[in-house]
Amino acid sequence: MINVVLAIAIMLLLGLLSTRLMKLVGLPNVTGYLIVGLIIGPYALKIITEDVYNQIEILSSIALGFIGFSIGVEFKLSHVKEIGAKAVTITFFQALSATLFVDVILVATAFFTGMQTYEAIVLGAIATATAPAATLMVVRQYHAKGIVTDTLLPVVALDDAIGLIVFAVSNSIALSLASGSAVTFWNLAVVPVVEILMSLVVGALVGLLLAIVPRFFKSRDNRLIATVFAVFACLGLCTLFEYLEQNYNFPFTLSDLLVCMMAGAVFVNVRKEAAQMMEGTDHWTPPILMLFFILSGAELNVATFFGNPKLLICILLYLVARCLGKYLGARLGATITKADPMVRKYLGITLFPQAGVAIGMATMCKQEFTKAGLESVGSGIVTITMCAVMVYELLGPVLTKWALGRAREIDPKLLSPRKFNAAKATAVADGAVSVENANNADNNANGEVATTAENGASEQTLESNDNTSGGENK
Repeated sequence: MINVVLAIAIMLLLGLLSTRLMKLVGLPNVTGYLIVGLIIGPYALKIITEDVYNQIEILSSIALGFIGFSIGVEFKLSHVKEIGAKAVTITFFQALSATLFVDVILVATAFFTGMQTYEAIVLGAIATATAPAATLMVVRQYHAKGIVTDTLLPVVALDDAIGLIVFAVSNSIALSLASGSAVTFWNLAVVPVVEILMSLVVGALVGLLLAIVPRFFKSRDNRLIATVFAVFACLGLCTLFEYLEQNYNFPFTLSDLLVCMMAGAVFVNVRKEAAQMMEGTDHWTPPILMLFFILSGAELNVATFFGNPKLLICILLYLVARCLGKYLGARLGATITKADPMVRKYLGITLFPQAGVAIGMATMCKQEFTKAGLESVGSGIVTITMCAVMVYELLGPVLTKWALGRAREIDPKLLSPRKFNAAKATAVADGAVSVENANNADNNANGEVATTAENGASEQTLESNDNTSGGENK
């Protein structure tokens, strides 16, 4: 019988080993964590039994808190002003378009797939999330530069903040529909808005409280403790509101992710020391976030695919609908803002990757649906989301590299050294360039490729940190 502590030790060891394997095959670490969870979970080797899973499930809630907080810390008002209205407009269009396409396509095909409207609503909200880890990895590895890259980076930074707000609204509506409550204006409009506003207010108060800490505590250890306290306080207050709703008919609850996000956003905009304090948190959270993704993978029951073609169709429809929404939404936003033609054509493709934040949304959805007595609904949403994440993590970096290459923002000699050497040989043969100049160009290409290889470890670390903070710190 494997006890909880031993199970956690095994999870950490296997998760650590998976990072080496993922580096060899060129995949994000989060993919390895999900595979490890799938293999050792209660539906496979049963190293993580259902009893052990239930005892350490609180780690998922804690990880969600840090994911939300890290998203908020990225939401600096000064940064929003710098990126301008153009990037903000494109971000809104691509996020909301993804939600609309997923909702409409899944609802329209419900007669065949059997998917309920409230399930489609939640998946539509999850579709907004974009993982910047794979995108940033490609940008840095290939030294991409240009108008598409300059637009892409602020869009992925702002995307998840918008996604959390959309998710808070959609999840609240879906819970009302799924629980059989009367479909009224109060349930579908007033309650979700009140929950969002109260989540933002509570998160802002915690953020302001955290902002006071640097005045009285100067050491890194104490500031780290204060940051952890803030996240735990957010989660504890959300649990308190749930208790009040269940036992005293309190009219609303709070969104864990939204409260933590707002706390981080207020904190980073009030205190200059926020970035320094977050460095300590970033060093402390990777084990927690690794365990979160492994536990998420453990929830995936592969047996549900066999004899259930409708589930596979739902996954395929979600993948296609989200990609269409992201691409067409980004193109529409770029057209409205009169962005460069390259941005209109290729930006949407670079927004396909999805990972940490999407899994966090799905996990939170399952927790809330389980409390409402609808565990099977939450499990289905988690299954669809995690299968989609694995596909996006496999294909996302490849598509991003292709899009940036087509946009001519990746140096050809870094994108395809063989083609560069062939072009160089042809040019020399034709007398277009001298042998000396060709050799100089070749040396420069080799130097840049070597630099890329030397930076591989740091880029892999960036990818790991981003995937484990949910935002592919994205």
